[in-house]
Amino acid sequence: MTVQDAFSLDGKRILVTGASSGIGREIAVRCAQSGATVIATGRDEARLRSLIDELGGEGHGYFTCDLSIDDSIKQLAQDVGKFDGIVHSAGIAALAPLRLASRSHIEDQFRINALGPILLTQQLLVRNAVNRGGSIVFISSISAHIGVAGVGAYGGSKGALESMARVLSMEVAKRAIRVNCLAPGLVETPMLQAARRTTDSIDDTAARYPLGLGLPDDVAYAAIFFLSSASRWITGTTLVMDGGHTVG
Repeated sequence: MTVQDAFSLDGKRILVTGASSGIGREIAVRCAQSGATVIATGRDEARLRSLIDELGGEGHGYFTCDLSIDDSIKQLAQDVGKFDGIVHSAGIAALAPLRLASRSHIEDQFRINALGPILLTQQLLVRNAVNRGGSIVFISSISAHIGVAGVGAYGGSKGALESMARVLSMEVAKRAIRVNCLAPGLVETPMLQAARRTTDSIDDTAARYPLGLGLPDDVAYAAIFFLSSASRWITGTTLVMDGGHTVG
């Protein structure tokens, strides 16, 4: 196998959640450019349709899905068919000091960021929808690894996701399915732009990134590595991607 073959996604069918915007959209685009057939999911049908148009058809498709609704998760798992990789990119983030956080504030983020991806994966595995030798990638966050004021519920949901992913990696290893997480720091996405409108601390934090803020491309290329056979010997781990922010 050549280096190019090892990193190629030719012939692979990849499911990307949260593909209607931000990191998920970029992952879908880059996977298609790497040779994969992409199945995109999200809640915004118009954006998903626009994405598939950009990919040029060629077997790519989309399904609308709300990961906070059990029936929606089950319907997606039933309809999506078999595939070789999945990237769980759907997520939400809301700021609040824990002393002021309501039950709904905490539960909403756990429901979308942790329970939704795990329940979808569970439904897919029950249906043997992940091919042998496949790869499951969860998008986490450095908030699961460091203390950041105001993001307790978000960081907690991502920490729970990483913990469940490690366990899952052992449960599916017998089918040579790999499970890994990517934990990016601040990335220039619509979610970050929204955060800038609610807090003035984002720019101060950004100044502490030695290599600057990340771009969606940076996360997409790492996802492609984990989806490709180049990472066939890596499972149960989390790759922190933060431009050196947490080194010091």
